[in-house]
Amino acid sequence: MVQYRRSQTPGGTYFFTVNLRDRGSQYLVTHVNHLRNTFHNVQQQKPFKIIAVVILPEHLHMVNTLAPGDNDYPGRWRAIKSGFTRSLAKDGMNIIKNEKGEYNLLQRRYWEHEIQDELDMQRQVDYIHFNPVKHNHVKRVVDWPYSSFHRYVRLGVLREDWGSEFFEKEAMTYGE
Repeated sequence: MVQYRRSQTPGGTYFFTVNLRDRGSQYLVTHVNHLRNTFHNVQQQKPFKIIAVVILPEHLHMVNTLAPGDNDYPGRWRAIKSGFTRSLAKDGMNIIKNEKGEYNLLQRRYWEHEIQDELDMQRQVDYIHFNPVKHNHVKRVVDWPYSSFHRYVRLGVLREDWGSEFFEKEAMTYGE
């Protein structure tokens, strides 16, 4: 069995990507209230601060910070994934189990990256907020409803028109 090396920094800040098994599905946005309630419930049990998040139809990205002295983000993701799945099953959704007895809704693994510094944080948050445009769900960042971008606008951190100029310039810089 492959042993994954995970960062264990207590109180660390991390970027995550979590995917549905069926990448053609839209369960995350069609059941976004179940997902939000699950985040809230897990935060009550195992506190963490959501810095930035975007929920797309078949995957989500999040940057969060753990409580000081706490490095159990795997436990949080286990609780979020199982809580979301149980919530949907309780609501009557037929979720099939695989040969290992696991529900086939979310991928077993997730991708994480420990934030290294302020520049890394800014890049990850920008990536999160721009992701709906990148995946052609909307033409403007502000038009995607399932994003912390709107909180950043409310707080005056970002303008509603954020994204287009910056990313056009970045794409030209990197030759995309």
